[in-house]
Amino acid sequence: MCFLNHYFPFVLKSSIISLERGTIMYLFIEYPKCSTCKKAKKFLDDNNIKYVDRNIVTDNPTKNELKKFLEISGKDIKTFFNTSGNLYTELHLKDKLPNMSLDEKLELLSTDGMLVKRPLLVGDDFVLTGFKDSIWNEVIING
Repeated sequence: MCFLNHYFPFVLKSSIISLERGTIMYLFIEYPKCSTCKKAKKFLDDNNIKYVDRNIVTDNPTKNELKKFLEISGKDIKTFFNTSGNLYTELHLKDKLPNMSLDEKLELLSTDGMLVKRPLLVGDDFVLTGFKDSIWNEVIING
């Protein structure tokens, strides 16, 4: 079964994708103006990796999606925050996050895509935050 249909039937919201059985497809969440996202997208395209592209600003991950991404990744919630972003700094999140519950952090992340580390690449059993060629190569290509 296709990852997107099985785990995130709500991810595609208004689009319908028909895939042959056994096709692997990933969810790629990006900010189109981000140079790192552009590099990640080029990596996917150059390696003929199939993905559904989603704009993090116009279609920010929901709280439920973020919770599922967190569970799949096994990472700390902090890795999902765009700690170098202007909004993170403006909201003084470095000082506030330690005193917030997991639920509050997920809720906050779901309010604005600019708070979320990008790009995100979501697969059946992994979630990659940010783009490092060597890590993406190891996880996606060398699997």
